[in-house]
Amino acid sequence: MTVQGIVVTTESEDLQLIAQKLKATRKELGYSQKRVAEQASISRLRYQDIEAGRSSARAITLINIGRALGLELVFVPQAWVPAVNALIRPDDVVDDTPGLVFTQLDDPDE
Repeated sequence: MTVQGIVVTTESEDLQLIAQKLKATRKELGYSQKRVAEQASISRLRYQDIEAGRSSARAITLINIGRALGLELVFVPQAWVPAVNALIRPDDVVDDTPGLVFTQLDDPDE
C-alpha cells in the first residue's frame, strides 16, 4: 500500500506510517480531527485512534479519510513494492537495478 510516497509492508508499519501521514497532512491543512472524521463519515474518536496508530481501518475507511484530506490511497501488489520504493526514494535504493524498465515499442504505422 502506498500513501503519498510511503510504501508499507507490515501491519505495524502500516499503522504508524499511515497515522503519521494522516496527522501531518491534517495539520498542514489546518483541519480539526472532527472535520476530517465528519467528512470521512466516522466518529471523531474512531479517527483519533486511527491517526494515533492505535487502531487499523478498513480500506474504505482509509479511502474516505484520504479523500477528506486530499490524499489518494493506492494499493500495490507485494511483488511491486521494491520497484515502487525505487521510484519513490531512488536515493535509498542499494541495488542500482532500475525498478521499472521502459522499452521502445515498435511503431505500428511503420
